[in-house]
Amino acid sequence: MERITYQDVPKGMFESLRAIEGLIDASPLDKNLTELIKLRTSQKNGCAYCVDMHHKELKHLGETELRLSSLCVWEETPYFSEKERVVLYLTDALTQLDGKPISNSIYNPLLNFFSKEEICYITLTISQSNTWNRLMKTFGFTPGNYKVNQ
Repeated sequence: MERITYQDVPKGMFESLRAIEGLIDASPLDKNLTELIKLRTSQKNGCAYCVDMHHKELKHLGETELRLSSLCVWEETPYFSEKERVVLYLTDALTQLDGKPISNSIYNPLLNFFSKEEICYITLTISQSNTWNRLMKTFGFTPGNYKVNQ
């Protein structure tokens, strides 16, 4: 049961968040990578609604079941490229902040694959996903209802 329905959300709130989504979508980042970030963030936060959404989006983009089912244990698998792995390290660190700065051991490997502009967009994607997760967990949106291209 939803605590706060879509109709209860203050006018402009979702529209503002969607504008940020538009900025991310228009960035030079690969859509599969941004969806991978969003799914991983949602897994870390335990947001069932968002896990459902981003799982479906990745399937729609052609992601394999093996990688989708293994994302929750990505560090223990060979299925993710080094480029994806450096992003997933940052995703995990920014999603579960421990009160310490992001270490150079997490940041510096990003520079092997991404420009500083792209790192800004990766960071924004992680932060935005965390915002959505927190909203959905509070509002209680029902998982399973999301449809791709909705």
